[in-house]
Amino acid sequence: MRSLTIGAALALGVVATFAVAAAETDLAFSDADVRRILAHGPWPPAPRNDPSNRVSGNEQAIALGKALFFDRRLSGTGRISCASCHQADRDFSDGLPRGMGIARSNRNTPSLANLSLRHWYGWDGANDNLWAQSLRPILDPREMGASLASIAAMVRGRAELSRLYREAFGSAPSASDEGVAVDAAKALAAFQETIATGRTPFDDFRDALARGDTAGASRYPAAARRGLAIFIGKGRCNLCHSGPAFSNGEFHDTGISFFLEPGRVDPGRYEGIRHLKASRYNLLGPYNDDPTRASATGTRYVSLEHRNFGEFKVPSLRNVARTAPYMHNGSLKTLRDVVRHYSEIDEERLHADGERILIPLRLSEKEIDDLIAFLESLSDGEERRRPKLPASSPNQ
Repeated sequence: MRSLTIGAALALGVVATFAVAAAETDLAFSDADVRRILAHGPWPPAPRNDPSNRVSGNEQAIALGKALFFDRRLSGTGRISCASCHQADRDFSDGLPRGMGIARSNRNTPSLANLSLRHWYGWDGANDNLWAQSLRPILDPREMGASLASIAAMVRGRAELSRLYREAFGSAPSASDEGVAVDAAKALAAFQETIATGRTPFDDFRDALARGDTAGASRYPAAARRGLAIFIGKGRCNLCHSGPAFSNGEFHDTGISFFLEPGRVDPGRYEGIRHLKASRYNLLGPYNDDPTRASATGTRYVSLEHRNFGEFKVPSLRNVARTAPYMHNGSLKTLRDVVRHYSEIDEERLHADGERILIPLRLSEKEIDDLIAFLESLSDGEERRRPKLPASSPNQ
């Protein structure tokens, strides 16, 4: 679809030099610039189901997953739900530098929006599918502190959950604690796949460019246009924050310290690959519902390398203005702090081996303001594509 859109724009003759007049300045995007901009759409993408999860897209599974997501009884203490950290009014994050479950976690709580577009999950990519990632925090003693047995007992023992399970999976919960717990995680994944961000001012601008609509494009704020020019130009931000979701889904060293405290480090992707390879719940394991294992290619061939130490996943930038603080450890409080970090990045803190994408941008204050204006234009203004949430109850 994207190539057809670009082709249509070329046919209209708008790519050669699409000039957008602004109140403060006249900004012209070259043909290469327009192609880079168009690559960040269209949005929203077509829904797609996960072949590794037989209940992906199943309405009954979504209902079961929603019930589990907001139920504190899923945790070992009975006091923490998935929604305790992934709060709907914070774009399914929590606003804290590092997540707080039973104990303080090592990492920032990421938003859950647009998860179906990813192929690695977690800041370190320790899981290659959403259902395994959904199971991980429930079992983690620092987060929810449950067990396979307690998850299965909850699903079997509560009439409403057991009913929803039968409707979703076609039979009553089995005697296998692990099997029932993995199915619960698959229902949670089905629910989380419904959490999606809506259209943004950038999307309207991008689509206006694609159809050659100068008047429509001119409604995009001038500061955001200038920031976009930096994003795809001297900033080279689109090298990692690429595609419609504004993320390549991979892992990079961003110059943020991986020390948690004196004498303790977060290995990032290095440890994530080790966990992934050893996991019983990866796409090469017995719980992948896709008999072809076609989606497991990345898992089969990913290799552990020294340069992976201290690398963390590139997050999506959609609704980024609503999910502060930032970075894997929540160490940067505002978007201005993030932009300034990349503007003044210390190259000595980056890996000596592997890729060297990042260089100090040396942005002026006005350029920083413009880049922030662009990032703010990636936020949606409506709720219609997000799931309808349950009313609050003592168990939520």
